[in-house]
Formats: sequence, structure tokens, C-alpha cells
Amino acid sequence: MHGKDILQKMKAGLFSSGADTGKGKSKMSKHTTHGFHCLKGKSNHDMEDYVVSEFKKKEDSELGLFAIFDGHLGHDVAKYLQSHLFDNILKQHDFWTNMEDAIRRAYRSTDAEILDKAKVLGRGGSTAVTAILINSQKLVVGNVGDSRAVMCKNGVAEQLSVDHEPSTEKRLIESRGGFVSNLPGDVPRVDGQLAVARAFGDKSLKLHLSSDPDVKVVTIDDDTEFIILASDGIWKVMSNQEAVDAIKNIKDAQSAAKHLIEAAVSKKSKDDISCIVVRFR
Repeated sequence: MHGKDILQKMKAGLFSSGADTGKGKSKMSKHTTHGFHCLKGKSNHDMEDYVVSEFKKKEDSELGLFAIFDGHLGHDVAKYLQSHLFDNILKQHDFWTNMEDAIRRAYRSTDAEILDKAKVLGRGGSTAVTAILINSQKLVVGNVGDSRAVMCKNGVAEQLSVDHEPSTEKRLIESRGGFVSNLPGDVPRVDGQLAVARAFGDKSLKLHLSSDPDVKVVTIDDDTEFIILASDGIWKVMSNQEAVDAIKNIKDAQSAAKHLIEAAVSKKSKDDISCIVVRFR
């Protein structure tokens, strides 16, 4: 893609259309900026991470829509989520009045759509971490799987999402009739197969695999510096605080996202990695 095309794309705000890097800023709050960067890992398959990173006007509010979808066994479910999950959240009748329930319901209904379309979308699945920023004042984070959202407040990292790992969700999986394998030299897996305990898709495992998100609402105040959303390629090799420390002095959000990925690669991360940074000051 030529520089001119990239500029056109950036002007159009289509950051989530397969370009692997991009940035933008809020029209409402002059200090809020976002940037993202994606890198294909060392595996033999196509890139399976998909990203949304954009601002959208909705009624009288400005919404920042940020998400990482980390696919497995193919990229089709992650790609479907990139196109449909936020639309499904925003069209819930109680989105403005009861956002947490609206997000939970939209996650479930989107998963039902994906399972219905399994013939087209295949047998794979995807994690999701979504963050909706309302007027740069309130942040609502939802997630299934092990993609993570981390906030930096006065230099201190705080995790906003919940890692859904088979070892910690063993009870839930067993209560649904599944099992967690724990073979030497391997990570714990649902039914001996999947290394995350909640996901979209994965039709063959769905009886034992929840797509219910954990949802958290936080206020953005003067102490909030930035948030990071990233797939597990970062978190396998860096702690939350290490990630925050690596980029806290980088003012440009896109450069910060790129730098964080480079730091993870230097620590031998071999996975596909996607990263979004939203800065508030």
C-alpha cells in the first residue's frame, strides 16, 4: 500500500480495515488520542488477530470503540467479531441505561450468530477484549479469553479485564461436563484442546466453553494516563507493570503500541501480537 492510500484510509477513519497500524484522536477531548499496531507472529498460518480502534459519534455522545480479537484455528470468527460485535452492543435497547447488561447480552447473541454460521465461519474461535470510552470520561471494558486491558494511573498498572484460563475456570468447565487437561510440558487445556476457558465460536467445545464476558466500568479521571489493550502475545512475556513502564514516556499512542510489541518480540514472544494504546493526557 502506498503512503497516499494509507493517508486516504487514515482520513476516512477506517483503521480497523486490515491496515496493521494507525492512529486517531478524539474530537471532543483534545488530549485523548489512540494508536494501534499489529504484527504477525512466527507461525505458519495467516494473521489471526483483528483490531477495532476508532471514535464514533452516537446520539449526542462520542464513543471510542477499541477491541482486540485474537482468533484460533483460523481467522474467520475474529474477523466476524471485528465487523459485528460493536454494532450488536450499540443496538441493544438499554445500551445507554444499562450498559453492562447490554454488553453481556450482545456478547451472547453474537456468539449465537457465530455458532449458527459455523458452516461458513469454520470450527475456530476467538477471544475478545472490548473497551467503550464514553465522552472520554467513562470506560466500559468487557472480555472473554486472555486478551487483556490494562490501565495506567499515576504510573501504576491496573488490570481491567479478567484472564479466563482453564486452570482458574476448572470448576465452571467441569460443571458444564467438560474437563481440563494438565499434561506435563503443556499448558492446561479445555477438553485437552483449547488453552483459553472462554471464547466466541469453537462449536465443538461450546457445551463446555462459556462466552459470558467479565464487564468492568471505570471512571477516567485526572490521574488516568493511558490504557493498553493487547492480545496474549504481550502478556505471555511481560507483566502489566512492565508493559506500562515500557511506554509511559512515549507521548504518541501509535509509537507506544509499536514499541510495546517490539519489546515483547525482544523477550521472545512468537505469537501474533496486536496492541492498542489510548492516551488521556
